[in-house]
Amino acid sequence: MKKLALIIIAGISFATAHAQFQFGAKAGVNLTNLSDAQGYSARTQASFNLGVFFKMPVARGLAVQPELYYSGQGDKFLDGTGGSGADHINYFNVPILLKFAHHSGFYVETGPQFGFLVSAKTTYQDVTTDIKDQINSTDFAWVFGFGYKIPMSPVGIDFRYNAGLSNIANDNGPSVHNNVFQFGLTYVLFSSGRK
Repeated sequence: MKKLALIIIAGISFATAHAQFQFGAKAGVNLTNLSDAQGYSARTQASFNLGVFFKMPVARGLAVQPELYYSGQGDKFLDGTGGSGADHINYFNVPILLKFAHHSGFYVETGPQFGFLVSAKTTYQDVTTDIKDQINSTDFAWVFGFGYKIPMSPVGIDFRYNAGLSNIANDNGPSVHNNVFQFGLTYVLFSSGRK
């Protein structure tokens, strides 16, 4: 048993020593809306995301990539009288992604994402109201994405859909979920190990 444990530890140490850990920054555009359990979907609004990532290889072509980023979310809406408004719900999101990469630079990624509410406001007819007490302080989503890391370059392009799975509404009404499409650029700031 001790020999097996030593072999496993040695294998992990060897893989770690020869892995290419990467730390980088990411930024992009969000296209977001909110949907409820009754099928209602609000109009899409544009916002942005900005953060950092840390890529940890676990096998050839396979890596785990935790991230921390600020994400502007919410929706636009119309009422029955022709009035319009927008909900601005902002999070710090922490996705933990499993990333499958091809040597050509293309990759796919998926995994859970935990969101922590920063602020929530609604604007209607030029009047802004704080609605943070109406929104749950945490959000849970599942991420589906693909992208392209330019070979021999620190730059990559990333496309994602974050499917909100938890109810963000802090009331007794219909469940409300975040829907977020993201387009962004990534930039590797630091890389260690083999290229």
